[in-house]
Amino acid sequence: MSVCVLALIAAIPILLALVLMVGLRWPAIKAMPVAWLTAALGAVLAWGLPVGYVTALTLQGFVTAIGILIIVFGAILILRTLQQSGGMETIQYGMQNITPDRRIQAIIIGYMFAAFIEGAAGFGTPAALAAPLLLSLGFPPLAAAVVCLVFNAFPVTFGAVGTLVILGLKFLQPLVGEAVSQGASGLNFTNMGEFNMAIGKWSSLLHALMIYILPIFMLGFITRVFGPNRSWRDGLKAWKFCVFAASAFCVPYLGFAWFVGPEFPSLIGGLVGLGVIIAGAKAGFCMPEETWDFGPHEKWAAEWSGEVKYDGKTEFKPHMSQFKAWLPYILIGLLLVVTRIPELGLKGFLAAQKLEFNHILGYESVSASIAYLYLPGTIPFMLVAILTVFLHGMPATKVATAWRQSIATMKNPTIALFAAVALVSIFRGSGITDTILNPNAYPSMPLAMANAVAGISGQTWPLFASFVGGLGSFITGSNTVSDLLFAEFQWGVATQLDLPRQIIVAAQATGGAMGNMICIHNIVAACAVVGLSGMEGQILKKTVWPFLLYGTVVGIMATMMSFVFFPGLL
Repeated sequence: MSVCVLALIAAIPILLALVLMVGLRWPAIKAMPVAWLTAALGAVLAWGLPVGYVTALTLQGFVTAIGILIIVFGAILILRTLQQSGGMETIQYGMQNITPDRRIQAIIIGYMFAAFIEGAAGFGTPAALAAPLLLSLGFPPLAAAVVCLVFNAFPVTFGAVGTLVILGLKFLQPLVGEAVSQGASGLNFTNMGEFNMAIGKWSSLLHALMIYILPIFMLGFITRVFGPNRSWRDGLKAWKFCVFAASAFCVPYLGFAWFVGPEFPSLIGGLVGLGVIIAGAKAGFCMPEETWDFGPHEKWAAEWSGEVKYDGKTEFKPHMSQFKAWLPYILIGLLLVVTRIPELGLKGFLAAQKLEFNHILGYESVSASIAYLYLPGTIPFMLVAILTVFLHGMPATKVATAWRQSIATMKNPTIALFAAVALVSIFRGSGITDTILNPNAYPSMPLAMANAVAGISGQTWPLFASFVGGLGSFITGSNTVSDLLFAEFQWGVATQLDLPRQIIVAAQATGGAMGNMICIHNIVAACAVVGLSGMEGQILKKTVWPFLLYGTVVGIMATMMSFVFFPGLL
């Protein structure tokens, strides 16, 4: 069977999910099981994989989904606990004292606070934390989810203290070593460590322009879609603050990427930037002249709110000091840093505590595990939620209410995520090299799609390389896994077309980051924490536009880098 035919078959589950969720407005709880079944049938009928093997891959996906659900539950629990303790209303009061302008709140929390959390933890944590915070400030749930999903792009390449570069590109090590030993032209590195450093440098440059463009675009987009005047102009009036915020993040971001390494650009950029823009907002620096809000709740479209009912409160009062109210988030940030930096000693210990499921249904290549202590959902989310009970002096009745509400929220995302992650597992496992399990030696489903695109593009590949990374994140729900799936493929295409390999691999890492906007896993999780389960298609319909913009800008920059910085390729 030709690569093009395989690519079309592999694309059917994805296209079907899009049609059902975006076109027919099916909730993910219904659409994703159908997409999973389609992928399973394609794996058995087209790829010739044994039914038992596909079943094992599905079970592997279920185990992985449990880990994601633990993160989602922990994020919901933090929100519900703070709501019950009075901490959230205190934060709302404090944020309104900084500025009641929703545009600036979106930048402070959705853009900068989330960037710091991404740099520290990754794995979908930023949207899970930032979206409920925006919701509590008075954002429509749909707007809160869209803002946080879209802004969780540029920090992702360097998320989880550099995990996405260091771990995501590990399969390139022998290829890098071979290229260096053969003296291949155009290489400015001599080992894997220097290669990772180079990828960090080029990726930071590929992101740089969108770090400035994205907040301006998104504020205009939000005021156009959710504003009372339905006007782009209302959002664009805050462009000065967007440029100020982007500069506050980008300077340390680029500095650490170019001179230190891939571990800290997003973490330090977010931390420094957050302090700078809060101080600037308090001082009125670059602030828009008029305050903007979403307008009367009575005029909001019904789909904006989903299960979350607006309580009508516009004035908030403090129940404790701002420090005490923010202390759970401070503890989360500190614990994320302490548990993610290997040199501090806790990362290895926590990551080693696992529930392991080896050789599922007897297939040696199919295993899964849950690092139950290393998952952000347990440490720090659940741990901090328990500590908050004592820090805020909560009565038992309110603690019980917080846990009950959190558990009740989990039904729909559980079903959707089980199906979505099982589909991912089938996609990844379809390219197994075992001739008994994969008798036709076909490439994996994602690789078949990528090969088909590469065969058509030729020398224009730098324009499309980032979209392959985005496709990987859309399918797998992870920039790291996207890089593990496609980094070797990107290296091979660059080698065949005589393109600079470090630029093309950097475009892959950048594209995997922007793919977080449209990733089904992230969308389902974000919907869960803001009470929008069933609205996944509506969110995807909105996040796809900034995704396309991001990919176009990155594609143009990758092309310029390929033929300007490496003019011998012209």
